[in-house]
Amino acid sequence: MSIVDDDAGIRSSLDGLIRSLGYRVALFESAESFLCSNALDESHCVVSDVQMPGGMSGIELLKQMHQADCVIPVILISAFTTEALREQAQLAGAYCTLKKPFDGEDLVTCIERALNA
Repeated sequence: MSIVDDDAGIRSSLDGLIRSLGYRVALFESAESFLCSNALDESHCVVSDVQMPGGMSGIELLKQMHQADCVIPVILISAFTTEALREQAQLAGAYCTLKKPFDGEDLVTCIERALNA
C-alpha cells in the first residue's frame, strides 16, 4: 500500500489505520516522490490526496500511472469533493473517491474491495 498526501498528519493517521489491517505501507508527500520511487512496482493499492499544492494532483498521478500501463487501484481523497471532481476522478480511473473527513471504515471498505476486485 502507498499513501500519497502532502499533509503529514493525514499520512500518519492513514498509515496507522492501514497498518492495523496488516498491510505494509509506504508514505509519500507528493505524487512526484511516489513516481520516482520503486513503490509503484511494490504497491497493491494507492491512497492519494487529490489536491497537493505546488505539484501533481492525485488525478494527474492516476493518469500518469495509466500511461505507464499500471493497473494498481487508486483511491482518491479530498476535502473539496464535488460532483465534477468525482466525475473527473471516475473518468481517470479512480477506484473510489472519498470526501475528507471520512469515516475510517469507509476507507477500509474501499481498500478491501479494491484489493479483492
